[in-house]
Amino acid sequence: MQADNAPPSPMTAPPLFVVFNLASGRGDRDEVRREIESACAAHGRRAELLTVDSPDRLMEIAEEAVRRAQAEGGVVVAAGGDGTLSAVAQATLGSGCAYGVLPRGTFNYFSRTHGISAEIGEAMRTLLEESPRPVQVGLVNGRAFLVNASLGLYPQLLEDRETWKQQFGRSRLVALGAGIVTLLKGHRSLRLAFDAPDAPGAPRDLRTPTLFVGNNALQMEQVGLPESHAIDQGRLAGVAVRPVGRMALLTLLFRGLLGRLGAADELVDFSFKRLTVQARRFGGRRVKVATDGEIVWMNLPLTFEVAPQPLMLIRPAGLAPERAAEQAS
Repeated sequence: MQADNAPPSPMTAPPLFVVFNLASGRGDRDEVRREIESACAAHGRRAELLTVDSPDRLMEIAEEAVRRAQAEGGVVVAAGGDGTLSAVAQATLGSGCAYGVLPRGTFNYFSRTHGISAEIGEAMRTLLEESPRPVQVGLVNGRAFLVNASLGLYPQLLEDRETWKQQFGRSRLVALGAGIVTLLKGHRSLRLAFDAPDAPGAPRDLRTPTLFVGNNALQMEQVGLPESHAIDQGRLAGVAVRPVGRMALLTLLFRGLLGRLGAADELVDFSFKRLTVQARRFGGRRVKVATDGEIVWMNLPLTFEVAPQPLMLIRPAGLAPERAAEQAS
């Protein structure tokens, strides 16, 4: 008979299938591997690491992890930055498998929102000791996003930021510098038509340099956007910038850093469950879209919506301490 304080038997505890992206995230990869294996051994759990050695194989390996987890009643785990977490969530959504994360990115908004530490040891403790709980996922043309999706200026900012990171390393200061340079270069506005039947406050037609759709209340709270509460109520938050000059865009950037974007007259914000976006007088039928930091081309129109089924994320119960502090301030 097994003692009450003994680790569960490897024969009964669900195994972990870890999609480990070698090309993303920060820190020593060998040390991360050792911590995963050590924590699982201490809890009597089996873990299989499916390493991703090329970005082109990320979805293929994520889908393999899901198939194996379905066959063995296991847990699908994403180890990497935001793009890795989003891709593995895409493969896991609707599969019936629990989902876990080992965050290794720069900002880690998704994991921080749900009380999951960026320290691998602490994240493993959550993964091995907590239970799956439903969390909301956003979709744009069927592609999952956990934090945000956008078009226009914001994807260009992300592309430039990635170039800077490759040259100067991954840090928030590097991200800020890249953002300033992108805004100073300028960007043409898009003419967008919106169809959002459940969002009476949404504009029907708008010229804007960028459209941002948020699915992460912590990110929006930290920059001071008022629609953060809508995400907790099962909706997505739309934010667009009215046509302004470069210096006004820079001012918005710094207001966001100070958590004061909500008072900016240059912003249009609204919430919705489903939004269809068409671009008028656009030079083609496809547009560049960013989803959780990854840039893809998508066919118009774009449909943003809350996924009909939640992602079953292994996370602590209750509101994450960081979000509780944001709401109290």
